[in-house]
Amino acid sequence: MGNSYAGQLKTTRFEEVLHNSIEASLRSNNLVPRPIFSQLYLEAEQQLSSLEAGSRADNEEEEEEEEEEGSESSSPVSYQMKPPPEGCCTTDGFCQAGKDLRLISISNEHIEVPSGFLLVGAKSPNLPDHLLVCAVDKRFLPDDNGRNALLGFSGNCVGCGKKGFCYFTEFSNHINLKLTTQPKKQKHLKYYLVRNAQGALTKGSVICWKGAEFRGRQSSSSTCSSTLFQLPESSGLSGSTSSEPLPAANPSAPSGTQQTAAAIDHIPSTAAFSSAVYNGKESPKQHLVKNNLSALTRPSVLGTLTNSGPPKKRHKGWSPESPSSSETWNLQLNPQAPNRIKNDGGSLSSLPHSALVGPASSPMVGSGEPVSVPDNLLKICKAKPVIFKGHGNFPYLCGNINDVIVSSLLYTCYRNSQSLSRAYEQYGASTIQPISEEMQLLLTVYYLVQLASDQVPLIEDLEQIFMRSWRESHLSEIRQYQQAIPQTFPQVPSQIAPVTSAQLPWLAGLAASSCNDSVHIIECSYSLAEGLSEMFKLLIEGKLIKTNYVVIICASRNRAIDSCIVITGKYQARVLSESMLTPLDYQKEVNYQLVTGKVETLGSFFSTLCPEGDIDLLLEKFYQENQGHISSSLSASVNKPTALNGTGAAVCTSYEIERHQIRPFQLAVAQKLLSHICSIADSSTQNLDLGSFEKIDFLICVPPSEVTYQQTLFHLWHSGILLELGLEKEHLTKQRVEQYVMKLDAEAQIKFKVFLQNSMQNPHTLFVLIHDHAHWDLMSAMHSLYPQTELSTGLVDRLLNCREVKEAPNIVTLHVTSFPYALQTQHTHISPYNEIHWPSSYSNGVDLYHENKKYFGLSEFIESTLSGHSIPLLRYDSSFEAMVMALGKRFPRLHSAVIRTFVLIQHYSAAMMAVCGLSQMKNYTSVETLEITQNLINSSRQCPSGHGLMVVLRIPCTPLAAVAYERLYNVRERLALEDNFEIILGNPNSGITIGKHFVEQLKVWQKIEDVDWRPQTYLELEGLPCILIFSGMDPQGESLPRSLRYCDLRLINSSALVRTTLEQELGLAAYFVSSEIHTEKAVVNDVLESDPEKLSSTDNEDEEIATEGSTSEKRSPMKRERSRSHDSASSSLSSKASITAFCSESSPPLIAAGDTVKSPHQVLSNSAEETTNNYERQKQKVDKGAQTTISKHLPPVTEQLDTKQNIKSAQISITSSSSSPFSSSSSSSAPTHNSFILQTSQCSMTKASKQPPIVFLPKLVYDIITSTDSSGLPKSSSLLPYHSVMWASSFRPLMSKMMTCTEQSLYYRQWTVPKPIHMDYNNRNEGRMDTFHPRRLLLSGPPQIGKTGAYLQFLSILSRMLIRLTEVDVYDEEEININIKEESDQYYHQPGDMWPDLETFKKMPFDYTIHDPKYEDASLICSKLQTINSEGNNNWWRFLMVGKRKMPCPSSTGQKEDRSNYSLVSLPSVLKTIMEQTLLSMNRRQEDMYTRRQTTRMRLSKYAAYNTYHHCEQCHQYMGFNPRYQLYESTLHAFAFSYSMLGEEIQLHFIIPKSKEHHFVFSQPGRQLESMRLPLVTDKSEDYIKSPTFTPTTGRHEHGLFNLYHAMDGASHLHVLVVKEYEMAIYKKYWPNHIMLVLPSIFNSAGVGAAHFLIKELSYHNLELERNRQEELGIKPQDIWPFIVISDDSCVMWNAVEVDCSGDRKSDYTWTERNVSLKQILQHIEATPNVTHYALIGMRKWSSKTNSAEIKEPFSCCHVHDFIMLNVDLTQNVQYNQNRFTCDDVDFNLRVHSAGLLICRFNHFSVMKKQIAVGGQRSFHIKSKVSDTPVSISPAQYICAPDSKHTFLAAPAQLLLEKYLQYHSHRFFPLSLKNYSHPVLSVDCYLNLGPQIAVCYVSSRPHSLNISSSGLTFSGLLLYLCDSFVVASFLKKFHFLKGATLCVICQDRNSLRQTVVRLELEDEWQFRLRDEFQTANAKEDRPLFFLTGRHI
Repeated sequence: MGNSYAGQLKTTRFEEVLHNSIEASLRSNNLVPRPIFSQLYLEAEQQLSSLEAGSRADNEEEEEEEEEEGSESSSPVSYQMKPPPEGCCTTDGFCQAGKDLRLISISNEHIEVPSGFLLVGAKSPNLPDHLLVCAVDKRFLPDDNGRNALLGFSGNCVGCGKKGFCYFTEFSNHINLKLTTQPKKQKHLKYYLVRNAQGALTKGSVICWKGAEFRGRQSSSSTCSSTLFQLPESSGLSGSTSSEPLPAANPSAPSGTQQTAAAIDHIPSTAAFSSAVYNGKESPKQHLVKNNLSALTRPSVLGTLTNSGPPKKRHKGWSPESPSSSETWNLQLNPQAPNRIKNDGGSLSSLPHSALVGPASSPMVGSGEPVSVPDNLLKICKAKPVIFKGHGNFPYLCGNINDVIVSSLLYTCYRNSQSLSRAYEQYGASTIQPISEEMQLLLTVYYLVQLASDQVPLIEDLEQIFMRSWRESHLSEIRQYQQAIPQTFPQVPSQIAPVTSAQLPWLAGLAASSCNDSVHIIECSYSLAEGLSEMFKLLIEGKLIKTNYVVIICASRNRAIDSCIVITGKYQARVLSESMLTPLDYQKEVNYQLVTGKVETLGSFFSTLCPEGDIDLLLEKFYQENQGHISSSLSASVNKPTALNGTGAAVCTSYEIERHQIRPFQLAVAQKLLSHICSIADSSTQNLDLGSFEKIDFLICVPPSEVTYQQTLFHLWHSGILLELGLEKEHLTKQRVEQYVMKLDAEAQIKFKVFLQNSMQNPHTLFVLIHDHAHWDLMSAMHSLYPQTELSTGLVDRLLNCREVKEAPNIVTLHVTSFPYALQTQHTHISPYNEIHWPSSYSNGVDLYHENKKYFGLSEFIESTLSGHSIPLLRYDSSFEAMVMALGKRFPRLHSAVIRTFVLIQHYSAAMMAVCGLSQMKNYTSVETLEITQNLINSSRQCPSGHGLMVVLRIPCTPLAAVAYERLYNVRERLALEDNFEIILGNPNSGITIGKHFVEQLKVWQKIEDVDWRPQTYLELEGLPCILIFSGMDPQGESLPRSLRYCDLRLINSSALVRTTLEQELGLAAYFVSSEIHTEKAVVNDVLESDPEKLSSTDNEDEEIATEGSTSEKRSPMKRERSRSHDSASSSLSSKASITAFCSESSPPLIAAGDTVKSPHQVLSNSAEETTNNYERQKQKVDKGAQTTISKHLPPVTEQLDTKQNIKSAQISITSSSSSPFSSSSSSSAPTHNSFILQTSQCSMTKASKQPPIVFLPKLVYDIITSTDSSGLPKSSSLLPYHSVMWASSFRPLMSKMMTCTEQSLYYRQWTVPKPIHMDYNNRNEGRMDTFHPRRLLLSGPPQIGKTGAYLQFLSILSRMLIRLTEVDVYDEEEININIKEESDQYYHQPGDMWPDLETFKKMPFDYTIHDPKYEDASLICSKLQTINSEGNNNWWRFLMVGKRKMPCPSSTGQKEDRSNYSLVSLPSVLKTIMEQTLLSMNRRQEDMYTRRQTTRMRLSKYAAYNTYHHCEQCHQYMGFNPRYQLYESTLHAFAFSYSMLGEEIQLHFIIPKSKEHHFVFSQPGRQLESMRLPLVTDKSEDYIKSPTFTPTTGRHEHGLFNLYHAMDGASHLHVLVVKEYEMAIYKKYWPNHIMLVLPSIFNSAGVGAAHFLIKELSYHNLELERNRQEELGIKPQDIWPFIVISDDSCVMWNAVEVDCSGDRKSDYTWTERNVSLKQILQHIEATPNVTHYALIGMRKWSSKTNSAEIKEPFSCCHVHDFIMLNVDLTQNVQYNQNRFTCDDVDFNLRVHSAGLLICRFNHFSVMKKQIAVGGQRSFHIKSKVSDTPVSISPAQYICAPDSKHTFLAAPAQLLLEKYLQYHSHRFFPLSLKNYSHPVLSVDCYLNLGPQIAVCYVSSRPHSLNISSSGLTFSGLLLYLCDSFVVASFLKKFHFLKGATLCVICQDRNSLRQTVVRLELEDEWQFRLRDEFQTANAKEDRPLFFLTGRHI
């Protein structure tokens, strides 16, 4: 029947699968591996007792069918359902015929049920809160005892009426259960359905499948929680009976399959408990339950007793103990607000209880005897005991079950800790034993013993204790298993002496003996029922008054223990029981107590406390006495500010509302957001095509808080973003702004629908959907389908997760939150790469962002509590807590929130009365409340304008907030304080209402003239003295003003122990403090608190921050010593001091140490002016912060003080500027010093804005916030992060204090899973990466830090970037040397000619002059035309144009002046200066030239070429990126040809994508590349370009413009990228669908000349191959197309000039230039008549300054650059120089022309070149070969003398030569410098000798075209690598000036000498040994050698 080995896997197959699953998980590369370890531990089974064995034997066959269900959720093999038929309905809750089966929908419909059939409710895992109605043959259902059900199934569909389903698998498919596990009727048929009195179909009793309760236990043994189940709707349970879900360990399993026991198993439908049951009165229903208990539960008893035997094979994840069926489940009693469930895992209380946990939920003990709960238990004990089930079986409870609460959370914790060791099974065959049950219980006792009387147990603490204990006990084995190889493992782990069952009670009692009876141990011999009965007896007898925890242990059953823990401490029981309420139930309970008047007893009790009589009577008496004569001192001072304002006398100047400004932090975050957006766009997934968007639109979603909504509108209005984005015009109205902010309320869907429509109608607009305060509503829309549910529930899920948003390619969703934890689960939609975290202020002690304000958040508040010499900013009120605790015992039935609220209201009321003069009331409030109230009331009196402080009183429960408001308002009125401060009720659903008087004050302060203005945000209450009663269960993003001084959180729900809840409450106090008071990095912690014994001083709010490093004496010298406890109540108020405080408010005394009182006027008159001036000097030094510095710069008058006193006084008065204006030092000169303080620091609001607020917390919360775990983190960080998520496993590490935000995110992503109520719950694809939405981002940052400003700034820079993406910087430069052209009236073509006429073109002279502006620093090329006529004049022009293009040319006088020998001296002085500066600038680096070239920003047209960052739908396939397919496959092909000049065979490689192979010819057998296909000259087609395009490129794999799809207008074309070998891989990665021509490795360091050379030679070789191939097909060789295109990688757009010659005269014409496609231009040029007669065809470089004269002649015979069509046939014998780096195109043009070939430039076409800052010729860096350190090397060091010790350079010799000649050629040709009429003769080459030297190019080739040199005398001769065509006779034709210089350049010294001899150079030139040079290359780098000589 199964494997008898305890704890082993049951079958070999299962063992194999299980181990494979573990191994796969560990080796997984997924970011979020599923934690499966906690699901897999199988506990050792126990032996059967004889009784158990006997019971088990009867039902083995039946169990064989049933026992598998609990294990399936952890099975590694998922069930595959049969796919549904095509066209059928697959909606959850409907059958395949489309009929609704949900009980809630058809409950009132008539359903025909065949005879013998019953209606039952089926549970669907996808609809956990609904039942599906089914008709099932009752023979296949069990009887009342859970027996006699036939195997198999027979059922009908009640929706469509289909009958005869014989298999449950078939039936489950039909009703769309969509199961992932094997369908079983026992698992999914849950309830009988019955008709109620009204005839409606309702849920009845649970179907009593045998053993169902055990399966719930089995599946939950490794889980933390379960799915949601709903109680019967008719139950009418009170709010306090709600229950909460438990965490689920198997996140991949559907909700319905994780746990299989229902919440109310074995209870008939009549046992629906009503509120009467809960209220303690036994109803007939309850009586019925009692009578039926034994009958209903006996099968369960048998089942319980039989569960210890060895299981069958199908038991898998079975464990021997079983929980009660109901506590395993979450009982969600309030379907109206499932999203409000909180507190899971927060404390032991986190599993809510239910009223039915008594008899309804627990199997009975073996004896069958239930435990009776005594009557009047609550009345006697003053608290409801909370029973936590532990190990084993739990007895039934009956009787007064309303007075106890039962939870199974502890049981779940125990079970989870049993699975820890499974993680280590992978290391070897043996298993490390889990922590034993005995040890668990003992550790629990130890934990309870060490808890203080005011502490509440936390489940997280217990889990970590178990984890730590287990790890320590098995540390050696764990380390061994982690380090050793599996074969060497010991078979048995080291033995540790275990705690036995017999020892357990004794050890537990021993542990509890030291705790003063706080923990009481009860040992039972037979069952827990004994212990519970004894415990109840002790409670009734009052013997457990001092006991907080009772541990009941039953350890007599064959080593198996039963246990439970009862919380009997009044405080602990109250906290734990109240924490089990959902937030909605909490509000309902409070409201019920208010409505029913239960709180009246509390009020009457308060009235008895005051010996003077009722407080109301005292108030009334005070009111009557003061009515009519408000001339009291208090009232006079109250009205003082108004009077002063009216007269305009003394007005506070410190008031200023901060306007919208972007701080460095916000800008940095905005840029990070932009960077992430760009990363999404740049990825290969094509999820965001930024290039296709033209503008930005957005919608901001905010919670349904009116204040938050108005606040967001305010920020949006003042940011100016709408105008900046161009969404709105200048005259902006509020109605227009409201269109961009959406409140998530009932009306949101209308606005959101408009947003979606706009996104669909505007595909070229990028819509940013901003979800602010994103943690607010994460409710799943599926769980908000209840009829009673409010519309806003699940709204975020319905809107933001709808299909339209997910699929829209132009919508980016940005979630913004301070608490991102709930969005960081295993099922999150947001990729971890798309998270943006607020940056840290400091890194390694360096301030990264210099801001004038410092942020005070949670960590800073906590840090203030750790400083030993400071008064903390976080405090608790011990006297308040003591009173609450006492009243809690007195009124056990009242909710503690009610008690706490009423006590606090009482305290505030008494404090107000005490401040107003009723000094006897000081004894009825706490010190803290008195301090708050006094500072509030006095604050407005300290400012001439009446500015005051804000006190936030947080009351989450709205009804209680209304009560508090009404009471405080009434007290204020009675005390005549209505003009002193305002009381505001802040309700999330409504706006702000304040009195008219205060509205007028705000309008005056803020200079608002609008009559109807009212404050709409809390920020607009700046400076208003007020108590803001902040209600609502959760803050919803409301910001508070800088005048906030106190944040009173004493009433927050302290039992809601969830990290998000606690942190968002504390986030209300988050604050920016002026950084002027800080001197160092650390935020300062020294806070001076008011002295409660000296309340006569009005400086009680002066608790400011002193500088870091201050001593304990850093407090005001005017203050007395006081207690430093965190709660100031420890120091009692002395009556005398208090009376002074309450009686002297009207005229605050200035108290000196000697009690001498001076008037303020006397103080001020001493030396106010002098002090003011000195203060300004001091202030400049304050930032340094050193005490010595401060003491040096005190005012002279204060230097009479001793040094120590100086320091203290200066720091208080200068650094903080907030000492009491009414106190002085003991020194006689102190009043002078303090006089300035009185003048400048008396405004309380100003002081409040310079210091963070003081926060008061409940003691329980304070302890959690301020205590740290072992890693140093606050304990709050280890709490469950959010109420709708759960821990994936107890086997999780502690969070570390060193964790970054990113690491914290990954932690939560691994260890938390969403509950079914969470909107991410169903986001679970098998492929993990698919669950991330590609266009969804998460911005997280601390509360109130400025996230709104950051994302608004992000929208701004995103908009600017999109505009920038559609624009490009193109070079916009006029042609140079245009005046050197010969001005002639002769034009060879008409302006409107489309093509050149060949014969006419042959007559056109070649223009040698370079006109391309990129060559403005190049040598001028002389021709005969230019030698005399225009040389001088135009070089004036030339020098003026270099560097400064806009400078006008000097006017020509028309005289033909010989300027051949002009010098700088002969020029006018202005020109001389300019030319000197120009000549100096010639030595600048090449990179400088790039930065100064003139560019223009142009918008990209639809015909632009793009780089790799462009993605759009049209060119996806062209680019080779398609997410649905793999990257295009490519093949590598070698292509070899020989070239005699190189002396060797050239082997090139082609990388050809499969999609481009049709352009090539391959040999058939071996697929060898033979040639590249070429078209015919006669081919004509509109669909393709005939000329192959070659683009040489280097260093521009990302930025090169290789995407020609749009430029070619989609036409077919052949485009080849020519790359160097070392860059092949990176280019292939970025351009996978482009053909690559890879140059040989010898050219890795070559320049562009090598690429051009190989392109041309390859193309000619290919032309020959194609001619031979096609000749066989009958095609003539001359018919093969001979042209190729060579294009730069920066050509971005092309333009065409359209000429209109329709004028009257022939010479009249108009022209326009427009952008056209490259396809149009190329096809136009290819169609040129006789096109094959042209050797080179090019076009103009675009310029915005092009004039009519330049395009009047449509064609030119001149140099062409950048984009050329090359006829490889005609230019067969003309080669590019493969060694060249610069000017190789000029050199080639001259060679082509001298060969007699035609070069034609189409002037009507122009190319725009984009400015690209990387790659190209700038990628060549010349550096030293010796050292890698970058040292600047000047061009003068590029050459050296041969055999010298000069530093060699790591650069090609040719590059060094060209660079040297460009900058220092005047050293070789001194006569040529600025001597333009005597140029340097350059033979067969053009080298750039710099702009100050002119050259004359001649070719030595026979029959070449050269200029006439007759009459021309040269100043130098340049012979560069001469070949055999250069002979001595050729050189002797030319004439040189005397002293002219010669430069011969050769490959080596031997060639140098041979050349001198061969050319007979020594006949005319004189050489010296020292005139020999070489490039600064090492010998192995083959330097070039120079020889210079002088003409004789």
